[in-house]
Amino acid sequence: MRPIRPPSAPRSPGRRRGVRVLAATAAAAALALTATACGPGDDDSAGAQAPVSASATAAAPKITIPDDLKDKLKQHGIDLDKWKHGEWKNWDRDEWLRQAQDFVNPVIQGLWDPDRMRKADEPAEQPVQPHDISGDQGVTDPEPAPVQARQAGTPYAKTVPVEGKLFFDGPQGSMVCSATVVTDPAHPGKSDLVWTAGHCVHAGKDGGWYRNIAFVPSYNNNGLSTAQLHGAGEKALAPYGVWWADWAETSSQWIAEGSETGGHGSPYDFAVLHVTPENGGTGRSLQETVGAALPVDFNAPAVPDISTLTANGYPAAPPFDGQKLYQCAGRPGRLSLNATEPTEYRVGCTMTGGASGGGWIANGDDGKPALVSNTSIGPVPAGWLAGPHLGKEAEGIYDSVSKKFASQSQ
Repeated sequence: MRPIRPPSAPRSPGRRRGVRVLAATAAAAALALTATACGPGDDDSAGAQAPVSASATAAAPKITIPDDLKDKLKQHGIDLDKWKHGEWKNWDRDEWLRQAQDFVNPVIQGLWDPDRMRKADEPAEQPVQPHDISGDQGVTDPEPAPVQARQAGTPYAKTVPVEGKLFFDGPQGSMVCSATVVTDPAHPGKSDLVWTAGHCVHAGKDGGWYRNIAFVPSYNNNGLSTAQLHGAGEKALAPYGVWWADWAETSSQWIAEGSETGGHGSPYDFAVLHVTPENGGTGRSLQETVGAALPVDFNAPAVPDISTLTANGYPAAPPFDGQKLYQCAGRPGRLSLNATEPTEYRVGCTMTGGASGGGWIANGDDGKPALVSNTSIGPVPAGWLAGPHLGKEAEGIYDSVSKKFASQSQ
């Protein structure tokens, strides 16, 4: 794996919980304080024309691009054929689509084949200054004791069916994050919505939208080791297929303020995706395919009223390898990096880069589990994670994506 910094470089106390991907196609931007995303891979040839797996080649249907997407691509001067053959690797600042309405993510059949997905796990966290984690602003509880992350029970499709792994490309290579299937008020029981961190889809103040964003629910469903996954078929890694984001939204605050280091923008570090199956699917929604979706609680209980909160994710930085789903459960505390912004949730947890965007689950007033946050930032060495409190800004994004596809037949 190509290192992202000299081996002797010191690691500072905080970084986003993301990990960079080895292949030229996947991963999430690092979480604030060291976001949990992963970074560039060694396969620099991946952008030319991504190899297609045998199964994808045999079954790949003719790709039909909706007229509205064709028009949007033309508006930005994007030739779809060139895009699919590697033009998406052009990260020139003037070509990097940034604004909320500019998101485009054409499906590239077979780009995320088993080999590329398996390799997308090189740590890519960025260091931050020690005093970025401030305890004298807003409301901050004592730092929690580290909680050892434990592998979720297998098969994941039965124990945590809503969780999965997110792949995408950025200027520095392929990257990975984690994500959660959530309900869609416009399509009860038939949701195609996925929740993740803002830094897993958009670079924040210094960049624009990431590309080739794809979600794999119940990634490596049986928790196979890296060695066991070599040569394993697509079903082992993607039991429910690969789902491409055909729309994404994140907060205006993340776009304006977000950065890979220092925790800037982390109170607004959330995003909602609408996805579609890479191969056209069976006509069943994501929720119907995986058999579950979590409601999102935008009026979650105050920290003192939450007895247990469970954070989920696919950590990829050492000592983890990004291939297995892990969890940390415990009572949350509060973290405030800026007294003028919302206070975040914080839990003790040893998950590392790659866990970014993973869902935080707690029981609501009705006693049923709901998504209340997502992993955004954490320190190095890993000891805790923090995530945003989901308020009116998060609800506005969620409603906007739901309404955008409300008229779409299921």
